[in-house]
Amino acid sequence: MADEKVRLAQRFINSYNVPGIPKLDEDGKTSWSVMYALTRALQYELGITALSDSFGPTTVATLQQQFPVIDGLNTHGNVNRIVAYGLYCKGYPGGDLKGVYDDEVAESVTRLKQDMGVAGTYPGDGLVPKVFKGLLTMDPYVVVNNGRDQVRAVQQWLNGTFITRRDFFVIPCDGHFSRDVQKALLLAIQFQLGMSDDVANGRFGPATKAGIRSNQLSVGSSGRWVQLFSGAMIFNQRDGVAFATSFTSELAARVREFQRFVALPESGDGDFATWASLLVSTGDDTRRGTACDSVSEVTTFRAAALRSAGYQVVGRYLCNVTGSSLNKMIQPFELDTIVAAGLRVFPIYQTYGGEAAYFRREQGMGDAFAAISWARYHGFQAGTRIYFAVDFDALDYQITENVIPHFTGIKTILDEHGAEYSLGIYGARNVCSRVRAAGLSTGSFVSDMSTGFSGNLGFPMPSDWAFDQIATVQVGSGTGAIEIDNNIANGRDLGQNSFSSQVYFGLDVGFDMSWRDAMLRDVQAYLESINVPESGGPGGEALTLHTTTESYNATLAVDGLITSLARTLRMRKALIQCPLLWEIRKLNIADPPADDAVRLGLKDDSSTGLAQIFAATAIRARNHCIRQGIIGGTIMDFGNDDDRLSVWHKLNEDNIYNISTVPLVLIEGAADVGLRRPDVFFTEDETRRTLARYNGTGDAAENYGRQLLGLYRVFEKYHKPLREAS
Repeated sequence: MADEKVRLAQRFINSYNVPGIPKLDEDGKTSWSVMYALTRALQYELGITALSDSFGPTTVATLQQQFPVIDGLNTHGNVNRIVAYGLYCKGYPGGDLKGVYDDEVAESVTRLKQDMGVAGTYPGDGLVPKVFKGLLTMDPYVVVNNGRDQVRAVQQWLNGTFITRRDFFVIPCDGHFSRDVQKALLLAIQFQLGMSDDVANGRFGPATKAGIRSNQLSVGSSGRWVQLFSGAMIFNQRDGVAFATSFTSELAARVREFQRFVALPESGDGDFATWASLLVSTGDDTRRGTACDSVSEVTTFRAAALRSAGYQVVGRYLCNVTGSSLNKMIQPFELDTIVAAGLRVFPIYQTYGGEAAYFRREQGMGDAFAAISWARYHGFQAGTRIYFAVDFDALDYQITENVIPHFTGIKTILDEHGAEYSLGIYGARNVCSRVRAAGLSTGSFVSDMSTGFSGNLGFPMPSDWAFDQIATVQVGSGTGAIEIDNNIANGRDLGQNSFSSQVYFGLDVGFDMSWRDAMLRDVQAYLESINVPESGGPGGEALTLHTTTESYNATLAVDGLITSLARTLRMRKALIQCPLLWEIRKLNIADPPADDAVRLGLKDDSSTGLAQIFAATAIRARNHCIRQGIIGGTIMDFGNDDDRLSVWHKLNEDNIYNISTVPLVLIEGAADVGLRRPDVFFTEDETRRTLARYNGTGDAAENYGRQLLGLYRVFEKYHKPLREAS
């Protein structure tokens, strides 16, 4: 919602015709852009020539020199206006904006300092540089977004107690633990250890660790150390903790609960390991866990070394990244080797996942198909949790816009095609917690080793954590040497030690795109041989909407999805590709109006989407596959308007849903004509009859099957050598 006072602030900024002060949209909305621009305007008024968004040391020092206190005696009109506009942008009254530090401004500044917790340090109604710096941020100083009053009380105490230290600046008082608050807490601990301003840096380094080891707490301890410790407990969302100066038996009980939660010895004391787990994501990174993960094959000697070092469960990757030289996937017979050594295994799925752009719903669905296929290939049985990786520092908005849709896609496919597997997530604390809160995951593998990730700084441990990755270490020597990530395990996920003995061989693999042009020429030649030219066709088919090349390209564009579908369902990918390419090629000008008629309620159904599937056909196919235990889902009724229209819209609007329905239609069609379920051993006659049923029954359908069998042979010419070479 637009705020007229904020609009006036933007108009004031736009009145400057100064290089380095940007022009803003006068939309009346407070933002960092407005605060940065006000900061630049202040720097200009102070005579600073190098303008920047940062209210840094130069700005603070210059302000301290020229305006150590801004109050009613200040006559610099524009500086007073910047104060007033900053107040309005912050939600406080800013007076009449005439360039005077009036009574309303003075009252708001007084309230601002109270909200910050620094009124005792900076009494009166004057504005000092550090408070001015806090004013020109988007940091709230009141509880927002379900923040906690206890957290705010500790934030205010930190501000009031340590604000006079050189590098301690006002932190938010919004009731939320955050990156800046975590750094402030570490600075406070360093000040309490007696570090000078030149030494204290807010990092959990050797001197800080040594100091904490010398100041461990237990029942009966008192003073500021207990305040800092209880504050850290509150920041980590430990219920029932009072912010106090005395270490009571009640606090000890809450400490034991926390120690149990993070898998530490339950002493009830404020010992070093407990302090570390409260202050940094890794906790004490010298702890030896009972779980690990590695990109390296676990050989017999390495398995023995891991077992000897106390490890019980190993995380290994389901597959490699296409085009990568790194061979990180589970190797043939490796699982047998691991189990023989008395170890267990949990699977990780990661191909790319190193940037936000990778994560989207469609990619998540494709990843789920691939993960299901590979998990079954390696023999992982029902009850296995697969951890899908988010291996970058996902900011909160990226979690909302990218990661959650991605995991929504994963869950959709797992629920339908891989219901035997649970959905886990690997990532920083915030992303794990948010995906869990969205109801999408059942367990977290936390990348706490990435201590600099904003998603770890200031965020508590996810409530559903299973593995906590804290350090990279070397285990074993000689032929048994292996580099691993050392993980703490809490028993939520024990891993697997029993695998299906069924061998999944002869499955199709991804297409080699260097063969793209050659296969297109063969497709074109075959279609021309059955009177389907590059564009148009006989008998009125000149009104078709796509050329052969366009249809071919559209089919290859989803090769990864089709490959995963074929592998998951253990059928030939060419069987899926044939009706898809054919239906795209045969789409004509009569089809879109038929779809429009369904949208307008003039028709109950139409063949729709890339593969031209009727809702009735999809419902029949999906019901059959659900009853056969091939997929998960709910039995639907075509006669029910809601069911029918829901399926039709998915077929029409969601290409992945449409394409993933194709093999289900083929499976149901095969059963309808008395054939077994399509598999990698399907004969050409079975293939022809199944393809014919895709089109219906009768002479036209039989001709459809014969025509598509020839196309199937073209696809198989290229797929067969690829899978045999894999």
